[in-house]
Amino acid sequence: MDLDLKPSGQPAIAFRPASARDAPNPSWGDDVRCSLGLAREYLLGLREADGHWCAEIEGDTILESEYILTMHFLGRIEDPRVEKAAAFLRRCLLDDGGWAIYPDGPADVSSSVKAYFALKLLGDDPEAEHMRNTRDQILRLGGLDATNSFTKIYLAIFGQYDWERAPAVPPELILFPNWFPFNIYEMSAWSRAIVVPLSVIWACRPHRPVPEHAQVSELRTPQDEGSSVQAAERLTGWLWARFFVNVDRLIKALERLRLTPLRDRALRRAESWILERLPKSDGLGAIFPPILNTVMAFDCLGYAQDDPIQGSQIAELEKLEIEDADTLRVQPCRSPLWDTALSINALAEIDPAKDAAALVTAAHWMLDREVTEPGDWRVKNPETPVGGWYFEYANEFYPDTDDTAQILTALSKVPMSDRDDSRRREVVDRAWAWLLGMQNRDGGWGSFDRGCDKVALTYIPFADHNAMIDPSTCDITARVVEAMARWRLDLTGPAGRQAIAFLHAAQEQDGSWFGRWGCNYIYGTYLALWGLSAAGEDMSAEWARRAVGWLRDRQNPDGGWGELPSSYERGAETGRGPSTASQTAWALLGLLAAGEQASTSVARGIGFLIDRQRADGGWDETEWTGTGFPEVFYLKYHYYPIYFPLLALAIYSRALDDRDGAGAQET
Repeated sequence: MDLDLKPSGQPAIAFRPASARDAPNPSWGDDVRCSLGLAREYLLGLREADGHWCAEIEGDTILESEYILTMHFLGRIEDPRVEKAAAFLRRCLLDDGGWAIYPDGPADVSSSVKAYFALKLLGDDPEAEHMRNTRDQILRLGGLDATNSFTKIYLAIFGQYDWERAPAVPPELILFPNWFPFNIYEMSAWSRAIVVPLSVIWACRPHRPVPEHAQVSELRTPQDEGSSVQAAERLTGWLWARFFVNVDRLIKALERLRLTPLRDRALRRAESWILERLPKSDGLGAIFPPILNTVMAFDCLGYAQDDPIQGSQIAELEKLEIEDADTLRVQPCRSPLWDTALSINALAEIDPAKDAAALVTAAHWMLDREVTEPGDWRVKNPETPVGGWYFEYANEFYPDTDDTAQILTALSKVPMSDRDDSRRREVVDRAWAWLLGMQNRDGGWGSFDRGCDKVALTYIPFADHNAMIDPSTCDITARVVEAMARWRLDLTGPAGRQAIAFLHAAQEQDGSWFGRWGCNYIYGTYLALWGLSAAGEDMSAEWARRAVGWLRDRQNPDGGWGELPSSYERGAETGRGPSTASQTAWALLGLLAAGEQASTSVARGIGFLIDRQRADGGWDETEWTGTGFPEVFYLKYHYYPIYFPLLALAIYSRALDDRDGAGAQET
């Protein structure tokens, strides 16, 4: 597929003012450029030795808790790193007891149970104030039975929960043919990678006893011992939930009767499935939960810790550790391709010729990591050729559309020699062939797979992590549309028309868009406006004015914007929260895309960024603005409050320059 692609060489956003606004004070252009210069120098200074960027990704304390429990599973509980992880847990404890899944959030029962268990295992006195408070919180939240499925299975491993009451995850799932409605390739890529090794654990039911002092029977509350049906808004959802609960009961009955004739075959297939996905990968799926499950599954299958395969997975787990003098925290994964693409994307908007050496070096680093072999996505999409990029350092089986679209946009901005450009075109051509082949029938894009949208699967008892499927999302689709505009693909063709129609149809009544991978409606609205503006959509139309009105209404008195993860919860107010640098930048970018560069809202937002910039050029941000699984797992990307404000300042600075140039011509 030769697309004969060529970057546009022009900004994707051509400013189209929708109406006259109060213009900012012209004298502050120097302040904007000074702030921009500081941020630029700061970001350039964060490069790794070979020219790429990679920031820390922070997740909640479930990572450290599971790390401690895994070290006990492996017989390494005396390792000094374990106590450092416990010290980090204690540091994150809420004042009234328990642990939250994002800063200043409410206590979460699953996170709190795992942390309480881990600390009790390490000898924390259950009558100490922090343990008493946490125990009271857990009991108020429903105790052990209120935890999620994965927590119950992990507790069962250590004898703290009855295997019979944990949801069934039978390894026979892997034997279902691809045409069967509930085969593993109908699950999201991350769920698939979690579930396959977890099914080995469930089948083998390993037992790692803990000392008497570590038992957590005090966290049990009187409950119905049967499986419950998940809450469902519609009758069809209730029926699916009831169906899967009955299937769960049947599986357990067959298990008790030892009627599992395919068990050995299923375990062998699960083992080979995992092994096939380890080469060219930072562990299975290159994310913490599948890596942890793989280590436990391999132990169940008889792999010794000094076995090269098991040892390699333990090493991948260790690569996620960040250890300092007193504490140890664990990353859910690493994000080099994402951080590098977004850093290029921002820096190239300032003076690409000035930073050409840095940009070209980083671009080559990304080009070297092109996916060259088919992965899981090929099962549901056999005709699409190989291409694209992943998120981590190595994850060949799991390229994703979000990274691929952002990398394509970044590559379009890098000034390259004719020789370098020839290579870039070849890689970009393959990436576009893959990315366009991943478009869903509804016109949008999911993350890792095409057509992964069977809502019925979300009612499986072990699917309560709220991420069982991977349907089209507004934020990714908008990012693809922007990339199409940057590379001058025909947006009037079927792919472009359907993507634009998907975005328009997904707009909320209040004018906003939902954000799947960033928190939340501010993120989705910024990307939707950015993508639609890049596509040449009319920014004076009623839909765009509604979006602008929503963003302006959500601006805080200090001039910034913020949105808490609680906005994902049903009935919560959207677009509200303490102002953050990254979310302020997103709102500004959305407004700038809609032609609001001369508005008071934009001026106040830019002022917020300038006033709160540190002397070194960065911004402080304690809030978490990234999303893993809505309502379940959130993220803090440590470079978000650097390259997003930098991008907003760069776009705004160019608007000031354009205005000054136009004024000079009029004079």
